[in-house]
Amino acid sequence: MSKIVLSAASRVGCVRTNNEDMILAYDKLVRSDMYQTEFMTENYDRFVIALADGMGGHKAGEVASSDTLTNLQYYVNDLPRGLAVGELEEAMMEWHRSVNHIIDSKGHADPTMTQMGTTLVGILYYNQHYYWMNCGDSRIYRLRDGQLTQLSTDHSLNNVRGEKRHSNIITNCIGAGCRNSYMDFFEFTDNFLTGDTYMICSDGLNDMVPDNMICQLMNDGANANDLCDAAIAAGGFDNVSVCMFAVH
Repeated sequence: MSKIVLSAASRVGCVRTNNEDMILAYDKLVRSDMYQTEFMTENYDRFVIALADGMGGHKAGEVASSDTLTNLQYYVNDLPRGLAVGELEEAMMEWHRSVNHIIDSKGHADPTMTQMGTTLVGILYYNQHYYWMNCGDSRIYRLRDGQLTQLSTDHSLNNVRGEKRHSNIITNCIGAGCRNSYMDFFEFTDNFLTGDTYMICSDGLNDMVPDNMICQLMNDGANANDLCDAAIAAGGFDNVSVCMFAVH
């Protein structure tokens, strides 16, 4: 049994005029807003916390991120009880294939949404086990004993080349004509421990604020909106969205 304390914030930044990010903050979709809540895991047999960073012309990116997270929320809620780990993984992979087709088809059908797509990163709690998922270059971090660790692997050209710089090009996403789209989906190999803080973010954070500064801010008690503030203070070149949840 654990208490989860969650904060989420999504901001348009200093340069963009439209926010294509969206957060599924447990029970609320968050865009250009802030949200905080807390809940006990013993009261639920499943929940999902996820973030999507949309892309595409006009307002297509915000449609892709919104549709993906809404679809994910309903899908997880409708999963049958008692699935084994392998069965759950198979079900989530089937969901990924389905939503990739839905987003891609919508982009083909409507000229205003051509090539729309989105990243996806998130944590799923199901049957007293935690899992993480990733498609694209949004990230999952864990702060444990004062040390910050990136748990997800960026699906990006920079990562393939071993480089760290701005203007990254992703190699995987949902939609946007990505025919070979894939999703990392793994059960956490170690337990969520009391005192751990998990953070998911769009690249609008980590492109603007280095990991050592993120670590310092989190150790100083920063919430999701504080991290967004730091990215905006550094220039805010992109939309920035952060969701943090601490285990108590």
